[in-house]
Amino acid sequence: MKNLVISVNNSFRGILIALFILISGMSYSQKFAYVNTEYILENIPEYSTAQTELDNLSVQWQKDIEMKLAEIDKMYKSYQADQILLPEELKRKRENEITKKEKEVKDLQKKKFGKDGELFKKRQELVKPIQDKLYKAIEDLSKKGSYAFIFDKAGQVTMLFADPKLDKSDEVLQNMGYKAGKKEKSK
Repeated sequence: MKNLVISVNNSFRGILIALFILISGMSYSQKFAYVNTEYILENIPEYSTAQTELDNLSVQWQKDIEMKLAEIDKMYKSYQADQILLPEELKRKRENEITKKEKEVKDLQKKKFGKDGELFKKRQELVKPIQDKLYKAIEDLSKKGSYAFIFDKAGQVTMLFADPKLDKSDEVLQNMGYKAGKKEKSK
């Protein structure tokens, strides 16, 4: 009986060792790399131009909204000052005007900055083609280099250590036709 237990234990150990060697060999065959998409995008002039245009639009639209809000505030203060002297019908009329203006401003904010607003559409128009080109370059790199995984150092993935030899950001930039190394990489 004792020999049978030892025999089973040795067989089990053999299977575990074989499994460990198989898994270890598989992990060594996997190739990994990382890129820093933030660094890459900072080195693409078209991206910087698009961001500047989006920022300028956003600032202008925000100023327009703030002017309308200031106008509403002025209307409300005037209403408060005159409220005691106004008949009920005129009070309701001015309250309705203020409410209407507030709704118009909220609608304008939604139109410009909402989920499917003009800023979102403009961002899609200007930035999405650049991002698509970037992701295509990363995909090409992964196929060419036979990488199983390419991580983004700029994203939510936390990298406690990253070997600079595995950073393929400059290679992606070069494959996209841009000069690499303009800005600081380590972010």
